[in-house]
Amino acid sequence: MKVKSKKLSDTRVEIKVTLEKEDLSVAKKKAIERLSREIKLEGFRKGKAPKELVEKALNPNDINAETIDIAVRTTVPTAFQQAEKSPLVIPNVNVTKYVPDETAEYTATADILPEVKLGDYKNLKTKKPENKVSKEEIEEIVENVRKAYSEKKVAKKKAEHGDEVIIDFVGKKDGEPFQGGTAKDYALTLGSNTFIPGFEDGLIGKESGDKVELDLTFPKDYPEKNLAGQKTVFEVLVKQVNEISLPKLDDEFAKKCGPFKNMDELRADIEKNLKAQNEYKLIEKYKDDLVEELVKKSTVSAPEILISDQLQFVRNDLERNATNAGMKFEDYLKANNMTQEEWEKEAKKVAEKRVKASLVLQVLANKENINTTDEEVAAKIAELRDVYKKSPEVLKNLKDPRVKMDIKNRMTIEKTLDYLVNANK
Repeated sequence: MKVKSKKLSDTRVEIKVTLEKEDLSVAKKKAIERLSREIKLEGFRKGKAPKELVEKALNPNDINAETIDIAVRTTVPTAFQQAEKSPLVIPNVNVTKYVPDETAEYTATADILPEVKLGDYKNLKTKKPENKVSKEEIEEIVENVRKAYSEKKVAKKKAEHGDEVIIDFVGKKDGEPFQGGTAKDYALTLGSNTFIPGFEDGLIGKESGDKVELDLTFPKDYPEKNLAGQKTVFEVLVKQVNEISLPKLDDEFAKKCGPFKNMDELRADIEKNLKAQNEYKLIEKYKDDLVEELVKKSTVSAPEILISDQLQFVRNDLERNATNAGMKFEDYLKANNMTQEEWEKEAKKVAEKRVKASLVLQVLANKENINTTDEEVAAKIAELRDVYKKSPEVLKNLKDPRVKMDIKNRMTIEKTLDYLVNANK
């Protein structure tokens, strides 16, 4: 067997294979053996007749068709091995020449893992952001805690800034209610900026029993594209006005909130907790930024088959989130004023970015001999079993070898990311 490889692109290769007499002879013997199982000659049990007699009894065209089929299927893997290429999918084979018992030629094309030229991964310029907590963030938490200790009482008066109103409302666009624009017995604190501009201001001065129509326009940057910049009407019924009494921010208040002597200690504790919460987010973003820079410094192409697979993962995640929100994929597209083609165009960019990052991290892991042992995987699975002990479906999936391999790969990627962080401190 002779093998020649031709690079069609960074992620696709064509292998040209020439089979010789010896290759076809081996395949022909297997073909006759297979076909003989289905033929019965008089005087012999089925499948027990001599090969010479079976061959004479068989249709030569059947023998030739079975021979070339076996010859191709058995030599394709070897051909790619000789060419030092690893196909990502079953190769597409095209037989270009076949002379029975003499020679045969075929081409096999397939997507392959690209050659990745890793950039300098120990001198990346990306720096981890400093973990800072602003005074405004601290005071926002203080105010939230203060509100939790507030006292409410029904007030027979016109609503003022800082009061809570209990309302029913229906939002309409072009005279029709829109999704997510209706609620009953909604508790709204005026001045909280919970609703779009104009909504809360429109309720100041209203009292229990008042009905009001608010002509409002959604902000142009509103997340739901079908509402962004759109004119709407909100029909609101004010059912109750509650006057909110907030406690004084003094040492007594601090003592109510925990083992604190004064407000300084309470604020210090809030700052500490906010920093702890921020640290995880900062580290994760730092890792993403490091990988993004490394991808830019490296030479890497993303095979279409891997992009397609990742695109499906992106869609599955979106559909799962949409289902949890009581929506379908089509509802999501409609809510964001997108066609499926527009979504796929944007999602494909995300998928390609993920594929390139994964390939670069795999090469880095191999270069630095970063791996995950079977013992580490077993420990992780034991941990997951304990977490999901009440979920039979998850426990069943944890026995699947493919799931175990996925867990192992994820653990290796995490180790590689940790290595990248430490290498650039």
